[in-house]
Amino acid sequence: MNRFPGLLDRFVLYASIGTQSDRSLAARRTPSTDCQWELIRLLERECGELGLEAAVDGRGFLVARLGSNLPEGRVPCIAFMAHVDTASDVPGGVVRPLVHKNYGGGRIALDGVGIDPAENPSLLRYLGDTIVSSDGTSLLGADDKAGIAAIMSAAAYLLAHPEVPHGELEFIFTPDEETGMGMDHFPLERIRCAAAYTLDGDGEGTVESECFNAWKVEARFLGRAIHIGHARGKLANAVAMAARFVDMLPSAESPEATDGGFGYYCAMDIKGTLEEAVVEVFLRDFSEEEISRRRETLRVFACAVERAFPGGRVLLREEEQYRNMKGAFQKDPRILAYLDRAVRETGIEPVHKSIRGGTDGARLSGMGIPTPNIFMGGENFHSRTEWVSLSAMARAAQTVVNLARIWAGG
Repeated sequence: MNRFPGLLDRFVLYASIGTQSDRSLAARRTPSTDCQWELIRLLERECGELGLEAAVDGRGFLVARLGSNLPEGRVPCIAFMAHVDTASDVPGGVVRPLVHKNYGGGRIALDGVGIDPAENPSLLRYLGDTIVSSDGTSLLGADDKAGIAAIMSAAAYLLAHPEVPHGELEFIFTPDEETGMGMDHFPLERIRCAAAYTLDGDGEGTVESECFNAWKVEARFLGRAIHIGHARGKLANAVAMAARFVDMLPSAESPEATDGGFGYYCAMDIKGTLEEAVVEVFLRDFSEEEISRRRETLRVFACAVERAFPGGRVLLREEEQYRNMKGAFQKDPRILAYLDRAVRETGIEPVHKSIRGGTDGARLSGMGIPTPNIFMGGENFHSRTEWVSLSAMARAAQTVVNLARIWAGG
C-alpha cells in the first residue's frame, strides 16, 4: 500500500539530524536548542521545493500551506502538525538510523541492546516489512520524525495528484514539544484552520482524542543554614526538606505503578543546598476533580514538611500545562468521524486510546482548534530500542491524504 516512494529516505534523513530539546532552557528561549533549527530549515526548503507556501517565525514554528483545488464551493481549512524535537531521556545528539529490510521475525541486535519480539510482540505484525531502528547508542527519533515524514510525503502526494480533491491545507511543524513549553509561543494569529490533527501517536491505527489534565508544581524549600558542626536546634536543611516532600508522594500513585485511567504524581527534578532546594512535580489525571485533589494533597504535604523542620518554609508555585482535550470535539463531530473513516479506508479499524500524557494537539485544542492525535507507527519512544515500520508510516501518510479528500466531500 506504499504510495509514498520517498517516505523511507525522508524519515532516515530527518532521524539522522539530532534535535533534542532541553527542558531546563525552554522557559528562556524557543527553540530551547540550536540543533532544532537544522531540521526546521531543511523542512522549510523542502516545502518550497514542493511548491508549498512556507514561512518560519523567530521561534522556529514552520507553517506551510497548500491551496484548495476545488473549482467551486468552500470547505474548512484543516491542518496537520508534528514536532521537530526529540526527547532528552536518552542520548540523541548523534543518531545513526539502521534500515532492516525484509524483517524475518527474530531479535534485532543493536549496540548493547536488542529489540526482541518477546518484549515487542507487535514486531511480528511486520514480517517481511522494513523496520527502522537506531544503532542502539541513541534513541531513533520516530517521535516525532515519523510524523513529519508522513506529513511531508502526504503533501508531496497531493501535489503530484491534483485529481484528489482537497480544501486549503496547513502543515505545521513545532519546536520543543518534549519540554511541554513549546506551544507557549504558538503563532495562533497565523493559523487559518478550523480543525487540526497531530501525527504524534504510537502504534498503527491508533486514534487519540482524550489526554491527561496536566499541572506542574514547583516546590521551593527555604531552609536555615548554619555550620553543620553547630547545627543542633538551629539548622533547617532544605535538601532534607525536599527529600521528605518527595518521599511523601504516594508510591502507589506514581507513573511506574499506574496505567489505564489512573493518574499520578511524578517528581521530575530536584536540586538544592542547605539553604534552598527546589523540586518539580508533575501531576497527571484524566479527571479535573482528581487533579484538584492532587494539588490540594501537595499543599498538605508542604505544611507537614514545614512542621517537621522548624524555621523552614515551603513555597508552592502551581502551573497548568494542558487540559484533557476530550471536550473540544463536541462542537464538530465531523473531526473524529472523518478521522475514523480515513483510517478505515486504509484497510484497518481505528483503535481508540487515551493518551497517558499530552501533545501539542492538547494545547492547540485548548486554544480553540480541536486537534486529535493520529498514529505515526513508532514504538518504544524515548528509548534506545525505539523502532518504526515503513508500512505503518505509509498508512499514516495515507490517512492524511484520506482526511484531505474526505473533508473536501470526497
